[in-house]
Amino acid sequence: MPQPRQSTDRELLLGGIIDVANHMGYAGVSVQSVSSRAGLSRSIFHEHFASSEQCFKAAIEDVQLQMEALVAESIAVRPACEAAFAAVEALVSFASTEPARARFAMSEALAGGAQGREARDAGIATIAGSIEQALASAEQDSIAPDVAHRVLIGGVYRLIAPRLRRGEPAISRLTDELERWLGTYRRPLRNHRWRALAPTARLAPSPYVPEEPIQRMDNVHAPGRPRFTEEEVAENNRLRILYAAARMAEQKGYIATSVADITRLAGVEEDVFASLFADKQEAFLTVHELGYAQVMDLTSTAFFSGETWPVRSWEGGRALTQLIEDNPLVAHVGFVEAYAVGPTAIQRVEDSALAFTFFLQEGLVYRKQRNPPSGLAMEVIVTSIFEIIYLQARDLGKPEVSAMLPHIAHLWLTPFLGVRESDEFIDGQLAGEAPAERSKTAQGER
Repeated sequence: MPQPRQSTDRELLLGGIIDVANHMGYAGVSVQSVSSRAGLSRSIFHEHFASSEQCFKAAIEDVQLQMEALVAESIAVRPACEAAFAAVEALVSFASTEPARARFAMSEALAGGAQGREARDAGIATIAGSIEQALASAEQDSIAPDVAHRVLIGGVYRLIAPRLRRGEPAISRLTDELERWLGTYRRPLRNHRWRALAPTARLAPSPYVPEEPIQRMDNVHAPGRPRFTEEEVAENNRLRILYAAARMAEQKGYIATSVADITRLAGVEEDVFASLFADKQEAFLTVHELGYAQVMDLTSTAFFSGETWPVRSWEGGRALTQLIEDNPLVAHVGFVEAYAVGPTAIQRVEDSALAFTFFLQEGLVYRKQRNPPSGLAMEVIVTSIFEIIYLQARDLGKPEVSAMLPHIAHLWLTPFLGVRESDEFIDGQLAGEAPAERSKTAQGER
């Protein structure tokens, strides 16, 4: 009888860092914690990895390779035009059978700084490439979902991740609903137009987006106490600290940023910081909460300005994407660094995704359907859109989010209107129809 193969020291260390990250977050990852969890000495750790960061990245790559192999196997046994369905099925199956490893790659990887994000994103890109490779061999008359596969896979990761953290036992049941949702984007391959994330020109400015970036905080007073009340000085210091925290997150990342970094840039003493915030985590959480409140307020105002649901959706999306593009610090903290701040920030990101599904609810009554999009479908629409914003915000500089509005609108509208009517509506917006004409067009589609 063959003896079971014993894990190598490297495999034990990779398993150890996955366990530590899943239970303690990235903040709990260290050479000592990983070595102890693996039952090995620090010296053995350093025989394999130079640092905990290198081990973390290697663990992500290891899980990604496993998922990539499963996706390739799933694609191989289905028709080429069903490659996207096969990939989703494989990922859900992996999350169901290997929840700890799936949680690490789909969720905790985002908390690991630039290296962790790069490893996660590279794995997603490889899976998306496998789908594209399969479609390249299919007949042009074949029918397949017209979606950007990089966004699809990232959106599915984001959909599955919170369920893994909550320990939900029925992950495998997601497959059928996800495939029904994905099927709403099907069209002949020769007519595909959305698989590449090609940017468009920025549209006319939304009247609901301030001309001056909200992240500049021009109302903040200069340091000092000339003729200001104590309350005004405290608010002045608070806003300077929040702006400095957001700026340092962009420059160094949350993990590497210290309270001293924040106070130095804000121009306040550390005791002033301590009087306003318990620690840097609370400061970053406040930045995230403030940014989220401003984004939701402006998006809601723009959304409810439209006469019909498609127009409302477009105007809300136009305001959202332009606001995020004009405020890259808000985008970076909200969609990139939030995962490094800890479980509370991650929960807020996921809560905001659910909040955005509120704007989708009206689509259910706008167009009656025999099989309307489910709650899960609306959730994955939003997580896929979040992935688009993340892809723009992850790199330093000005994100080109507004150029992605047609792609966002395609993901948003198609399950409710169908691919043809959704395309016609988007093309009408891009052609620059007057608001009244847009409303008539949308009403005519009903």
